Amino acid sequence: MKYFFLSDGWTYGRVWEFGGLWDRLSWGRKPEIKRLNCGAIQQEETLWLHAVEDAVLMVEVHPKETSSAESSIGQVVLKRLIDADRAIEILSESQSIFNNS
Repeated sequence: MKYFFLSDGWTYGRVWEFGGLWDRLSWGRKPEIKRLNCGAIQQEETLWLHAVEDAVLMVEVHPKETSSAESSIGQVVLKRLIDADRAIEILSESQSIFNNS
């Protein structure tokens, strides 16, 4: 598994794998991405930990909602994924939070 942190109010969009952009027709399914029930608070921002399958290399993230007056071009970020050791390190260095729902 690989991991990434995602801020409250943000979601993921396109997903890349070794061959390029994830192709649902070739794979026959969506990539496996799951929000876990733990996260961290850094600089007063809530970051939730997400797990992705090993085939995923990079994930595009963006705000869930943007006003029509705003351009979303500058609000898209490509997240490189981290391993479990780095995710644990970030959680241990930050104020950890848990969602039991």
